[in-house]
Amino acid sequence: MSVKKYTDAEIRLIAKDIRKKSIEMVYSASSGHPGGSLSIADILAVLYFREMNVNPENPVDPDRDLLVMSKGHASPALYATLSLRGFFPTTLLPGFRKISSKLEGHVHFGVPGVEASTGSLGQGLGIAVGMAIASKLDSKKNRVYAIIGDGEIEEGSIWESFMAASKYRLDNLTVIIDRNGVQLDGFTDQIMPLPNIPERLRAFGWNVIEIDGHNIAEITASLKKARETKGVPTFIYARTVKGKGVSYMENNPKYHGSPPGSEDLYQQALMELEAGA
Repeated sequence: MSVKKYTDAEIRLIAKDIRKKSIEMVYSASSGHPGGSLSIADILAVLYFREMNVNPENPVDPDRDLLVMSKGHASPALYATLSLRGFFPTTLLPGFRKISSKLEGHVHFGVPGVEASTGSLGQGLGIAVGMAIASKLDSKKNRVYAIIGDGEIEEGSIWESFMAASKYRLDNLTVIIDRNGVQLDGFTDQIMPLPNIPERLRAFGWNVIEIDGHNIAEITASLKKARETKGVPTFIYARTVKGKGVSYMENNPKYHGSPPGSEDLYQQALMELEAGA
């Protein structure tokens, strides 16, 4: 299957569209998680429009690359990405969190292109490790990706998965942490400080790459390095901004799980995103 080669400028426009659609979804539903959806838009745009081997016309291709959104509350960003990639029509997005829709508030396996239901934090990475092990056992050449949250790594099961991935030398697994510094109840460094995360993962036997999670070139280069690394899994430490692109949402814990609270704030968010890079 031939894949269009997207320029950096085109990827940035796709990321902008992911952000705008995420805001539209949570505002229409009067609920949802905008902050962590906005922070991963650039990463998702690179993964689905440049890096991953996926085919919307055959979403269950046995040789496809797999992505597990372990931070399952970031469903608006993933659903927006999948719809823009062609897995399902964008006209379904307004059904987000509505009883008649499959677009549940946390990532749902029944949606085309979604590989695992997630939302109970700490579980998605274990699923991704299992997928990577299965691919190794089946001698497949596909890759497995997982996006995890920095609040999520307070869960002990995450660290068990880190150990297992290293033990089984899962060089077909790439884990990306959305290091935006904010979780539901406040700032991660105040709730459960986890300093020196890259050093900890290196100590666990991982290949670690540190990047600006909003820089398209750095995201692309890190994924290329991950593909080229043999014998160990790769951990991409992506520094991001919670609520990226909307001034009143950036670094504001309130918007971890709250939509724009008024029509004026909604319109402001859309205008700022449209005007942004």
